[in-house]
Amino acid sequence: MKRIALVLAAMIIGITGCKKEVKSDNPFFNEWDTPFGVPPFDQIKASHYMPAYLKGFEEQRNEIRAIINNPDGPTFENTIKMLAYSGELLSNVSRVFGALNSANTDDSLQAISREIAPIASKNRDDINLNDTLFRRVRSVYEKKDELMLTGEEKKLLEDTYKDFVRSGAALSPEDKVKLRSINEELSILQVKFGQNLLAETNGFKLVIDKKEDLSGLPEGVISQAASMARSLQMEGKWVFTLQVPSMTPFLQYSDRRELREKLFTAYFMKGDNDNQYDNKAIIARIANLRLERSNLLGYNSFADYALERNMAKTPEKVFEFLGQVWAAATPVARAEAAAQQELIKKEGGNFKLEPWDWWYYSEKIKKEKYALDDELTRPYFKIDNVMEGMFYVANRLYGLTFTKRTDIPKYHPDVNTFEVTRDGKHAGILMIDNYPRPSKRGGAWCGSFRSQRRDIKGNMIYPLVTMVTNSTPPAADKPSLLTALEAETLFHEFGHALHGLLSDITYPGSSVPRDFVELPSQIMEHWVLEPEVLKVYAKHYQTNEIIPAEIVEKLDKAGKFNTGFTTIEYLAASLLDMEYHSITAPENFDIRDFENKAMDKYGLITEIKPRYRSTYFNHIWGGGYSAGYYSYIWCEILDADAFQAFKETGDIFNKEVATRFEKEILSKGGSRDPLEMYIAFRGKEPGIDALLVNRGLK
Repeated sequence: MKRIALVLAAMIIGITGCKKEVKSDNPFFNEWDTPFGVPPFDQIKASHYMPAYLKGFEEQRNEIRAIINNPDGPTFENTIKMLAYSGELLSNVSRVFGALNSANTDDSLQAISREIAPIASKNRDDINLNDTLFRRVRSVYEKKDELMLTGEEKKLLEDTYKDFVRSGAALSPEDKVKLRSINEELSILQVKFGQNLLAETNGFKLVIDKKEDLSGLPEGVISQAASMARSLQMEGKWVFTLQVPSMTPFLQYSDRRELREKLFTAYFMKGDNDNQYDNKAIIARIANLRLERSNLLGYNSFADYALERNMAKTPEKVFEFLGQVWAAATPVARAEAAAQQELIKKEGGNFKLEPWDWWYYSEKIKKEKYALDDELTRPYFKIDNVMEGMFYVANRLYGLTFTKRTDIPKYHPDVNTFEVTRDGKHAGILMIDNYPRPSKRGGAWCGSFRSQRRDIKGNMIYPLVTMVTNSTPPAADKPSLLTALEAETLFHEFGHALHGLLSDITYPGSSVPRDFVELPSQIMEHWVLEPEVLKVYAKHYQTNEIIPAEIVEKLDKAGKFNTGFTTIEYLAASLLDMEYHSITAPENFDIRDFENKAMDKYGLITEIKPRYRSTYFNHIWGGGYSAGYYSYIWCEILDADAFQAFKETGDIFNKEVATRFEKEILSKGGSRDPLEMYIAFRGKEPGIDALLVNRGLK
């Protein structure tokens, strides 16, 4: 026992060895003495990343070597646990670099990303394909029923073993060489895809220099476009970009059909312009490489491989589910298109409704039907107030308090930083970065510079969570005023943030299946337009008047308006994802043709384009949603049913339900099977009916 203790002590020293007593010029080699150990962004330079990465790889190799060379037989403590805690420095630098490369990138960071991708791929393969290490892991796994492990430890052991097998540990030496080559090429292609997409997004601007071409646009939208023009040294002009907060209002309100077409076409042709940023060849190669890797690992398709660890389990289950919702939503979308075509005819138009017309005519119908549009509600959704609203909900549900801090380093001036406490005790840090800029990729996401866990000695490590959106920015004469949808997006990402902040697990790296991870985010959306919540945060930015009851009533009545469109455009992208990743033989892809045939197969009406066309579908080619984009609507089954648990009590802030949701779901991370977690919370499995009712499709 004494010898075991000495070996473990030596391994612990190795794992914590990145903390130096002598300060280095490289911040990653020092213990961060900032408030709450936040990364010292003001000290970190681009030149620091590569040395930190290389040192991180070296340290992790040494830690793995210590596990392998341990003279004692493999145990949970000396193999599984030590493996979970390896790579601390590498994790630190990867989290900081990854976050900044997404939210505040530049040429130097993009160059590092291209350089580091194959090195990181090799490091992962060196671990996952190590025969000696795998034998130790397998030895512990084979004795799992004899070990006195906690539920979390059992899950960690099972996941570790399965991750090795799914990463190729059981392959022949020849196949391992093939796998390494595939992984390296994929890592490079995925980086290239994202960088091309950013360049394409930033590369187009609709510049308007005649006032008459602003016809139909609200003053707030015009003001935003003028601010964008000034930022680009185009004084006296108006600029619209492919960022959603700029593009969508133009499509909703502009009377200039030819300009709507120009802007929309530029958006849906991103990455498909046969230039140096074209993504078609990259997509074709990625899809075939993923198939080749999956076949090598014993799966018929990449979808079979990806879904094995998800709640859905099989591609057939996903296609069946998506088909059910598609069948319910298609007649609704057709009726919406017919109503718009009728309006075009009524106004004397002699043309067929096209995708770039949809926002414009649906907005007209909404205004006519409900006397409601985004410009009526925007003044009540000042972004600071919306954030106060989501903090209020978190306080009522979970007792969390959010206090703004200005003494903590941040990576960009737009970032707002909050200390999170509960019962007066520190619980974590939340950084919120809300506005679009050329250095930030599109969309909205949540991540962390540090995830919650306990260190190897059992001490609590508190989370440092980041929340990133591309919300409507302030204009020269107005603060940031959001649409109801943008407010919903903030609440959505905040749900992810709460998942990180309320985590209470032991071991690092505990991941949630892709088709369960959206439950904590999507359930938060249900509180956005609840009258009890609106009266707290929805206040006019000038008068501080609470949003009038008649507007709330209009929002409620219009809640399911245009749901055929929103459902079908999303499902189309989900089905496109599944079609690419369900191929069982290599394809000589013609990307445009493949996409058109896939959409024709399901009968997508011509007036609607998929939410993401292939060439800018970053979720599946550059992100982590490959064969998983269906997850958002899959989780709607869960979130609609879960919110009912609150509604059934007559109290949307029911403390007993909130405590149970935190205990059984938010605090567990990936330490338990997701369906078991859900049943422990709700007492039953959810059904599809709640989703269809929630979307107005039933």
